[in-house]
Amino acid sequence: MDQISAPAPAAQAPAPVRRFKSGSNLERMLAAGHFAVTAEIGPPKSHDAEVIRRKAALLEGCVDAANITDNQTAVVRLSSIASGAILVGQGLEPVVQMTCRDRNRLAMQSDLLGAAALGIRNVLCLTGDHQSHGNHPGAKNVHDIDSIQMVRMVKEMRDEGLFQCGEEISGGGPPLLIGAAANPFADPFELRVHRLAKKAAAGADFIQTQLVFDMSRFREYMKRVVDLGLHEKVAILAGVGPLKSAGMARHMRDKVPGMVVPDGTVARMEAAVDGVAAEDKQARREAWRAEGIRICIEQIRELREIEGLRGVHIMAIEWEEAVRPIVEGAGLFPRPAPEV
Repeated sequence: MDQISAPAPAAQAPAPVRRFKSGSNLERMLAAGHFAVTAEIGPPKSHDAEVIRRKAALLEGCVDAANITDNQTAVVRLSSIASGAILVGQGLEPVVQMTCRDRNRLAMQSDLLGAAALGIRNVLCLTGDHQSHGNHPGAKNVHDIDSIQMVRMVKEMRDEGLFQCGEEISGGGPPLLIGAAANPFADPFELRVHRLAKKAAAGADFIQTQLVFDMSRFREYMKRVVDLGLHEKVAILAGVGPLKSAGMARHMRDKVPGMVVPDGTVARMEAAVDGVAAEDKQARREAWRAEGIRICIEQIRELREIEGLRGVHIMAIEWEEAVRPIVEGAGLFPRPAPEV
């Protein structure tokens, strides 16, 4: 009797190849649906590359990418692109910040090409702090284009391979994931979501927000974001940061425009040193900082429950040592491996 052979299994269609805009670790984490974690590194007011390397070591393994600020607070610092190249060498992915304050469109495009040539795959497009607040108050700002126009320019460079003038970029455009900033707390509140919509329409891939302390107002902001479907067009990372002292909390509440710090948060920081002698400055410093980290962890846990949010951006200003305990305390460690 002839032997009947089993039918050959049907050939399986190959898995679709996912195309990335930049191939960056941050892009892959977001594409995989992971709750992203970024942090911030402030370059030194010197050419000491070891400062960047030391700070990078503090963030290694606990963030998906690290922002390199661009002359933050309008103070001259080590170049954000040079600092980003150092991070690449350390194996930590940079998000290079670029401000409209310091460059015209020629310099921006030149620096973007240079950043891509050095292996940098993420850029954050910003207006920049006004120079009157920095160490060269008499310097002239540039503002040749604004931050929304910069986002659009970078997108056209990347996706169309064109300089802003329309001339073709030899070899194609730089592979960059495009970020922008948003402040949900500036007035008028009603227009905040519409400004975000403009940045999404211009081509922003991700947004990092101002520091979030007022959760009720941020929830309302995110509800409006979701109602407009913006969370499906751009990945939103909420800004968080540990308070270092009660004085810092009061200053941010009373003196920083566009910042909302609830009285309850200030009261918690003030109460953190109850029972600690006024002359014991070290103990008071440690008590304040421990409470600041606790508050930040609680905020992240609450933020993770908000619909439409894709991650957090931790701004531990000149306090990179705080990032790891915050990430671990919030249950975001270890970081998942990115998709290939």
